Formats: sequence, C-alpha cells, structure tokens
Amino acid sequence: MINVGRSIGKAKSGDDELGVLQLLPGVWKNKGKLKGAGWNMIALPFIADKKKDNLDYRLLVNQYNEELSFTTVDKAVANRGIEGKRSALVNSDQFVIALDYTQQIVQSAADDFPKSGEAGKRGLAIHHEPGLFLQMTDHFEDDLQLARLASIPHGNSVLALGKTKTKKGGPKIPDENGLPIGVEQNLDSPYLRPYKHYNDKPFRKVFNPVHPNELLKKANEDVKIARTTVLHFDTKFGTGGIHNIPFIEKQADASEMYATFWIQELAEKDKDGKPKLRLQYTQTVMLDFFKRTDGKKGLIKWPHVSINTLEKVK
Repeated sequence: MINVGRSIGKAKSGDDELGVLQLLPGVWKNKGKLKGAGWNMIALPFIADKKKDNLDYRLLVNQYNEELSFTTVDKAVANRGIEGKRSALVNSDQFVIALDYTQQIVQSAADDFPKSGEAGKRGLAIHHEPGLFLQMTDHFEDDLQLARLASIPHGNSVLALGKTKTKKGGPKIPDENGLPIGVEQNLDSPYLRPYKHYNDKPFRKVFNPVHPNELLKKANEDVKIARTTVLHFDTKFGTGGIHNIPFIEKQADASEMYATFWIQELAEKDKDGKPKLRLQYTQTVMLDFFKRTDGKKGLIKWPHVSINTLEKVK
C-alpha cells in the first residue's frame, strides 16, 4: 500500500469526498440512554435432556454493548480495466471509496431456552468483526454502488453488495419475522416452544425474538431526526455470497445475510453546532440446518438477527 501512496488513517466525519459514507468515520458506541441497546437472537443445534425435552435446538438471546469504528483506507482505490472493440480500446478504470471497520460486541445479559448452561455471563466478548465498506463511484451496475466485506472468526467470509438513498426525516423500520422458515408458522406448535417462551415472556421484559425489530422502532420515539442516509446490503445481490469453513457448512450453514444501516442526523445539535449523529442497524444471517417440515425440499432457514442503536462518539 505504501508503494502506491495509500495509508489507513482517521478521517474527518463529513468529508464529502467520502460520498454517502462521509458520516461514518469515527467511533460509534452504546452510551448514556443507549446502554444495552444491542439485541441478538440465534437458534443453535442442541440436544437437551431427553427426559425433560425432545427439542434438537436451543434459542439464545443476548443483550449487548458495541463499539463500531470506521477509518479511511482510500478515497479512490483504482480498479484497472479496458473496454471497447479491439480496434478502439480505451482505459475504463473504476474508483472506489474504502472505509475500514471493526465491530466489537460485549454481552451485558444472556439467556437460552431450553437451558444449556452455555449462555455466558455479563462482560463476555461475543463478536469481533473486521471488514470494509466500499462505495463504487463509477462503473456500478443495477444501482449496486456499495459493498461490504466481512471476516468472522467462526469461519465465515462475506461479500454483500448494496444500495443507498438519503431521505428527509427518520427511517421506516421494517418488520422482521424471527421464526424459522420451513416449519409451521404457529407459536402453539410444540417445535416452536422456545419462540413462544420468549414471545410470552420477553427477554429482559422487552426483547421478543419473534418480532426483533420492534425495539428499533421504540428507540426512535420522541427523537427528532432531520435526515437519514440508508445503506442496504444483501449477499443475494449481484456477485455477493458467503463462504464458510467445512464444519459450518455441515452443521449450520450461514447461507445468506442482509442488513440495513440508518445513519441519522438529528435536529439536536452538538457543541460545535452540527447535527448529533445516531446509527441504527438490523442484520439477519440465515443459518440452514435440519430438513424442512413444510413439504418443500431443502433445509430449515433459521434467522439470526442482531439490532442496535448507537451514537457517534467524537
């Protein structure tokens, strides 16, 4: 990187040369009223005590705090190419804005059903993810201007392409169905007892994994948001996808991921007279394991959903 004059360093938030990513550089955290605003739910293969339960999975829920940091890699990474007919070829280079990111998550509470004894205690580091956010400034296709590259220590390598838009006011948070796809969608079904357990008695009295995005909507109540930049990523877009190590492919294949980030400029100003910044996201990773029971071919898809509301820390 040195040979081409490129170096990783802190960027100024609001640098318009960073395009739609310009508000991301810096550090985002759960602090103040947003302490513990991160929530996670995941179904995992698990054999419980056969005398007490005949389930072959457990549902794990976490409350967490997060530090998400962004730094600038380059404002114009050059991808070289040519186009045209052999008799009239021209250079056709693409230039990419690149931000490096690191996501670190520590749980503040956890529970599972049926009980496994493996939910973990407060203060346990449960996720570390390095990666890149990219914005293609030219030569992009189908409005896929964005890309997210992620490496997860479980053994997953992710490429998700994305789209972006900016709108006045706050975000419209979509509903997210936390129930597995490929089984009867009925909470009274004996197989969905873990979901009914938390639906009837939400984790920490607030988090219902059947409708995980509801807490994002609640976090926006009475918050005046002037403008929102939306970044939506999906591994099913274009050339995106997930590669996993063999054990994951065999046991609980991470087959797809989609995520939406809402970068929010508040009506409230900071001490420098600039809009205070918030960042919300919802992310779903589909884990495929066990045969479907709805008569269709393939495996059950279990949504692994994470949500959070963060604020910018200078």
